[in-house]
Amino acid sequence: MQYVKAHGANIPALGFGVFRMSDAEMEAVIPAALETGFRHFDTAQIYRNEAALGRALARAGVRRDDLFLTTKVWVDNYSADRFAASVDASLDKLGVDQVDLLLAHWPGNTVPVAQQIDWLNEVQAAGQTRFIGVSNYNRAQLREAIAASRAPIVTNQIEMHPYLDQSAMIALAADTGTALTAYYGMADGAVPRDALIGEIAAKHGKTAAQVGLRWLVQQGFVALSKTAKPARVAENFDIFDFTLSDDEMKAIAGLARPDGRIVSPEGLAPDWAA
Repeated sequence: MQYVKAHGANIPALGFGVFRMSDAEMEAVIPAALETGFRHFDTAQIYRNEAALGRALARAGVRRDDLFLTTKVWVDNYSADRFAASVDASLDKLGVDQVDLLLAHWPGNTVPVAQQIDWLNEVQAAGQTRFIGVSNYNRAQLREAIAASRAPIVTNQIEMHPYLDQSAMIALAADTGTALTAYYGMADGAVPRDALIGEIAAKHGKTAAQVGLRWLVQQGFVALSKTAKPARVAENFDIFDFTLSDDEMKAIAGLARPDGRIVSPEGLAPDWAA
């Protein structure tokens, strides 16, 4: 496993995301993920499966120190009386004393960024999380978060895949030492079906999905993989034994298009151009 280092955090470069997974799916796939080698697991309050993840990890008997656990505070809990309490509830469900990384899930349009960051700092100081970060912030919000935070903003978790040009955010992250964590890396199934990526994959004896994940990790990002099928877990993990050439990396990046963004819910998403 490779790692992404940012402000003292040592994050496994390939994570296992559990968005839209049922309890039954979690019970089946988490043991397979652990057996394959995954140690970084990413969930969120709004996924409503923190408890299922916690139970699956506990049953597997893996040492807590060997895990890197990320969860995210949902926007409904962005208030003085709910933020810390919601994190306590997340810890109870996960069965841990603290998570490794806690994120503000979306900026939303009602609570100022500085206030969100202040609450993250408070729970970090209270020992509920080792590190803090944000998710789905635009560049202006990330700059504001970094300036407002007493603790380092370790990552911005954002939509990243070949069809979305994130070069401006990548440049800002490099300037500020902020790690980028990529979700929706398969672009809702478009990457595995892409002809160009498929051609590149064939040259390496890999699948298009593996090339998509490799493209992210090779740029120095944390990539969140996802599958509810235990038989597919090993495929997602098997991306560290080949390297894409510079020409292949550029060709995949060339798939970006103006309408490439997939996730942008009204009331939650910011102005992405800012």
